[in-house]
Amino acid sequence: MTNYPDQPFNNFKAPPGSSKYVLIALFGIAVILVVFSSVGVVGAGYRGVMLRFGAVTGRIVNEGLYFKVPFIEEVVPMSTQIQKYTTQTTASSKDLQVVTTEVTLNYQLDQNDVATIYRNLRQDYEQRIIQPFVQEAVKSVAANYDAEQLITQRPIVKTELQSLLTKRLADLGINVVELSITEFKFTQVFQDSIEAKVKATQQALEAANALKRVEYEAQQAIVKAQAEAKGLELQKSQITEQLLELRKIEVQRAAVAKWDGVLPSVVTGSGPVPMLDVFKPQSK
Repeated sequence: MTNYPDQPFNNFKAPPGSSKYVLIALFGIAVILVVFSSVGVVGAGYRGVMLRFGAVTGRIVNEGLYFKVPFIEEVVPMSTQIQKYTTQTTASSKDLQVVTTEVTLNYQLDQNDVATIYRNLRQDYEQRIIQPFVQEAVKSVAANYDAEQLITQRPIVKTELQSLLTKRLADLGINVVELSITEFKFTQVFQDSIEAKVKATQQALEAANALKRVEYEAQQAIVKAQAEAKGLELQKSQITEQLLELRKIEVQRAAVAKWDGVLPSVVTGSGPVPMLDVFKPQSK
């Protein structure tokens, strides 16, 4: 191999003591890595489960900064916020009607039980526990009610379902915040029968209201007739002989006031006798 003296790197030699600086730099980098590996942060709305060589220690780390043994311990965050789970379940009612129910469950992990939850379920608690529990609870509660009762007694059904899930999930460290039945779906045949029943009920109410209106009008007519009869009876009771004589005199006075002085050619026996003007000269 030919050497070229004019090339500067062929005769390069490391300055004495340079390897010591390299070791110091490497040591410093290692220290920094160890320091950063020994601290961490748990975010708001979470709790940390401390693991040592992958095993749950039982220690729960609160929100904020924490310290751990680097490369030996690990912290797994577990959400303690309110979470939502929605599913549809097909069940049979007490009268064997098929009903599809949509349920929304709001739940929250108990912050004091997150280590146990992780040990037993890891972070798959929704698929492994909540989903089958909700499915089974809906089927169990729906079987206690007829299809029509599931609609008319919906608040009661919701309360019973929520109580059942609250009791079962609380034993596993999961708290039920609220449960909502967002939808009931029935077969088309059942929906048609419900519509027909509602229509028949409305028609019956309309007929009953019409009958009540007729009865009221008839009662009003009776009351009005009774009042008129009572008024005629009262008027009749007030008619006396003196009143009749007074009425006759009033009639005669009215007739005299209207008489033009000419005697009628025919006087009936029942008619009044006209007064004669004796002072009027008679024609010959």
